[in-house]
This record gives sequence, structure tokens and C-alpha cells, in this order.
Amino acid sequence: MKPPHGNRPGGSSRPPSDRGPYRGPGGSSSRPTGQAPRGETRGGYTNGPGGTRDGHKPRNEAPRHDGPRPGGKPQAPRGEFQARTPRDDYKPRAPRDEFKPRTPRDEFKPRAPRDEFKPRAPRDDATPRDPGSARLSPPPQRAREHDGARHSPDAPKGTVWLYGHHAVSAALANPARRLRRLLLTEEAEAAISKHLTPPWAVSPEKVDRARLDHLLGRDVVHQGAALLADTLAPPSLQSVLEKDGIIVVLDQVTDPRNVGAIMRSAAAFGAAAVITQDRNAPEETGALAKAASGALETMPLLRAVNIARTIIALKAADVWCIGLDAGGKPLSGPDFAGRRVALVLGAEGEGLRRLTRETCDEIGGLTIRGAVESLNVSAAASVALYELSRR
Repeated sequence: MKPPHGNRPGGSSRPPSDRGPYRGPGGSSSRPTGQAPRGETRGGYTNGPGGTRDGHKPRNEAPRHDGPRPGGKPQAPRGEFQARTPRDDYKPRAPRDEFKPRTPRDEFKPRAPRDEFKPRAPRDDATPRDPGSARLSPPPQRAREHDGARHSPDAPKGTVWLYGHHAVSAALANPARRLRRLLLTEEAEAAISKHLTPPWAVSPEKVDRARLDHLLGRDVVHQGAALLADTLAPPSLQSVLEKDGIIVVLDQVTDPRNVGAIMRSAAAFGAAAVITQDRNAPEETGALAKAASGALETMPLLRAVNIARTIIALKAADVWCIGLDAGGKPLSGPDFAGRRVALVLGAEGEGLRRLTRETCDEIGGLTIRGAVESLNVSAAASVALYELSRR
């Protein structure tokens, strides 16, 4: 008698009804020779969960947990998909038609180029940094001498550094000047002593040229002399009208060297004063004083808020105002004999402004022969002052 199918060596412990019949290629339920039943392997190893050999579990096979894990959320059984719960703070992306492009390049503002770099003015107490710790920076641009804003050294408010032999000598001789410090080299002290005999109102300090170059700038022609003094108080218009001589009015002449040269010419031809605008005109600087070559101490310099109103005030004081322009008739000094005259000069390049031109009594010009069409404002002022002095 044959033993039951479940008692065969290597067979499964489950009854045949649980496994179901095996149908071979021919439709019979008999298995091929040497093939183990489903879920069984040779040697007694089983692939199902819980198959054992001698009471041991097969290697590298973890038990399957269909239930909840310890301390975790219950997992869905295999074969079933659970969608995530949508979050309340989830914000979907904007569709493509709502995309905002960047600012176009025509509205882009580039940085200032390197040639517009403005270095700081050197200080007396400035200590050089360690070259190893210094940051890289563009080389400082060498400023021009007529640029008063860049060449003005550090000075207390209400004071100015004057330099040059003539400017310093004239300031030392001016009793209206309040002097603070005087820096001179040995050569400059000897040269100034020839024009003005010491002792002076302030004792000089002996320095070398390198100290003055550091204080004033390497491009400044200081001639080894520098004087720190208070700025001069401007006189009133009434005090100017009490003097004799031509009155020079400058309508927005901005170059300090031109203003200084005009003051020098005005002093040479006996003018009464020079009037400039308060805003669009250079302040009293060392470059202006050096160009004036001492005339800043003797020629009164007024500052008017409005040039047109100042011309009207001069006309009310019986002063004939002449605007200098290339389109005017040739200027002749004898035509103004017996009259007080004010010479009005326009800015460099632009000339007289419309309101200033209309306020003047007359527009005069200079007779120029040759290829040159016009002159610099300081040169034109010298020629006009010479012509008006022939009255």
C-alpha cells in the first residue's frame, strides 16, 4: 500500500487539496520526473514564509509584516495604492503664461567707469597701510590744478591754503588777513624775504618739498610756500560804488584760474571790484589766489545772489553796463568818456545768458583779425579792460 502524498519524503505538510492539482503538458495532474511541487525545493527548503529545515529559518530572508510596524503608521497591504493627503500650505507653481520676465537690458544702469574714480584727499596724519593687507583698488587719477574741488587740501571751515611766492607774500602783507600757519622751505623763505622783510605776523615752519607735496598735491606748483589763512570777508556793493574805476561782473565763470587771471587784469587797469555769482562760481581757493598773483588781497571780490538784479542795481547807481559778446559792435573806449562803466562777461563757452544780455545797456565786441574766432574769457577781459581804460 502506498503512503499518502503528504507523507512522502520531501513533500509538503499541507494536504493535496490546499495545493491544487498539477497539470502537466498533457493535461494530467502528475508532475514531471524530478520536479519538486510548487512552493517546495529539493533538500527540504521551502520558499514560503515559515518553511523550515530542522527548525531553522532560511538565510537572508526577513519575515514579512503585513500589520502595523512598532511605533509607526499602518502600511497599506501590497497591491493597494494610497494617495498622499494634500497639504494645506502647498502652493502650485504659476503657469507659463503668468511668468514674469526680467528687466530688459535697456533699463540696466552700469557702474561708473574707472576714469571717473575720485580718490580721497590725503591727510596730514594719514599713516600708510601695510602693503600685504591693502586691498586692490584702481589707481588714483591725477587731478588738474584748475580743479579746485580736487586740489583743495584739508583745512578747517572758513580757512584756505594759499601757495606760491606772490600769493603768500601778498597775504602776509595784508592786514585784513588772519594768518594761521606758514610752511616754507629754505629756498622759499629766502625768496619771500626779498619781497617782504621779516618778521611776519606768523612764524614760519621749516619743511621740505615732500611734505608740501603730500599736503597740497603733487600737481600743485606751490614753489615751496604754503599759508593757512582765513578767507576774506566780501565787501558791500555800496562800498564798491564809492570807489572810482571799472566794475567787472562775471556771469557764471566757473574756472578758478580764469577768475584769478581776470582779477589780476582788473587790478592792473585800476578796476574798482570784481563781482561773481554766489552759486555757480568758484570759492576762494589756492588755485584762484595763485592765478591772481597777489591781486586777491587788493581787489575786492563780491558774491551776488542774482546777476541780473545786481546789474539793475548798478544801472540805478548811474553805471553804464556793457555786455561783452562776439556779435556786438566793436568796443571803443572813447565812446564812454565821462561815464562810469561796468563790464559784464559771460561763462566759458556759453557766453552771456539771455536774461543777463537783455538787462545790459549795450552789447560790445572785440575786433579780431585772423583765423581765431574768439578768445578765452580772461584774455578777452584783459583786451576789453585796456580798451575801456583809454577813455
